Amino acid sequence: MANVHLPKGMRDLLPPAMRRRLHVIDTVRRVFSTFGFEPLETPAMERIDTLLGKYGEEGDKLVFKVLKRGEGAKRGETDLALRYDLTVPLARVMAMNPSLPLPFRRYQVEPVWRADRPQRGRFRQFHQCDVDIVGTTSPQAEAECIAVVHASLKALGFEGFIIRMNDRRILRLMAAAVGASDLEVSMLTALDKLDKIGRDGVIADMLRRGLTAEQADGVFAMLDGAPVPGAEEAEANLARIVALATELGVDPARLQIDRTLARGLDYYTGPVFETILPEGNIGSISGGGRYDGLIGMFSGRDVPAVGISLGLERIIVLMEERGMFPNVDTAVDVYVTVFDEERRGPSLAAAHALRDAGQRVEVSYAAGKLGKQFKKANQRGAHWVVTIGPDEHAAGTLQLKDMRSGDRLTLPLSEAVTRITDQS
Repeated sequence: MANVHLPKGMRDLLPPAMRRRLHVIDTVRRVFSTFGFEPLETPAMERIDTLLGKYGEEGDKLVFKVLKRGEGAKRGETDLALRYDLTVPLARVMAMNPSLPLPFRRYQVEPVWRADRPQRGRFRQFHQCDVDIVGTTSPQAEAECIAVVHASLKALGFEGFIIRMNDRRILRLMAAAVGASDLEVSMLTALDKLDKIGRDGVIADMLRRGLTAEQADGVFAMLDGAPVPGAEEAEANLARIVALATELGVDPARLQIDRTLARGLDYYTGPVFETILPEGNIGSISGGGRYDGLIGMFSGRDVPAVGISLGLERIIVLMEERGMFPNVDTAVDVYVTVFDEERRGPSLAAAHALRDAGQRVEVSYAAGKLGKQFKKANQRGAHWVVTIGPDEHAAGTLQLKDMRSGDRLTLPLSEAVTRITDQS
């Protein structure tokens, strides 16, 4: 065997894995469409200056940079980068296309890249499933983002998930209340690790980043429920979002306002969201928030925006572990055998008619030895097997076997097509 390896944190996705992946993608796309979101695609690479400076110090370290061509490459210079997320490219698109009607509602399901440490459910190349609403400050937009995640997870079969909510303005006011406004980013960076390193770890990280012990204790006092001076408007807005989301069909038991939620990216300006499975032990499976200042970094004009993303990889891991996938392992619906070379033409014609009816059909390359062909049909997970022997060829019929029940029927092609499609 050749000594070949994949890059660390990357994967080949063979057909069984791809069928499960496409089941999830197709499901969430259908849900996104029911909410009126439109599809968008952006390049895998962006100019490096488009990406850097948008994610914070920690995020910028994880951007995969691309060397310049020619002499610049020899000097280690970079001018492009693989996209880190789908939100910053959307902001660039909005800045470059100011004539797009607002509010603009888009969904995007595409890969992103991060130079992160691979672990369970976390890879260096992975898909994000995003929805964003650009051009409105209405809290209904936040509620719709929450509702689309709720509907997507329900459509996939998840129960027991919790959508956590907070507002970056509340965290900003906390920093101000303890006299640490100049260390707000450091406070948020530390707080974003709470679920990974715990309270003591976050306090230690805050101290390393310049906060005093008194400031750290003051922050946690407010996280534990002490009033946050000046936070009344932001807290009322969160309550309004919860009410609107409930009207949109979100189970209020799944909504939780949590002051500890920070979300690590620098571009968030208001409400932020994160979805967890308390028994999942895998981190968040969706996240997002309002980022009213990001598009303005490119366009020079304020354009409000809010969005949320589903973590496809973690969702797939959880669904596999919990046996949540329906039967998506079937590669074909109908396997057409070839009795002999003289009957190959009629077999191909039958396959054509079945494909025209929307069936997934495979035709044997080998002729004769029907036992081997039926074994192959079973391996491919075919529900039906079609055989046209000399008698069927002469009579203008075919033999149809239901591989699940074992029943065999001799039918004209048109009736066989109708029977198969009716039971699909």
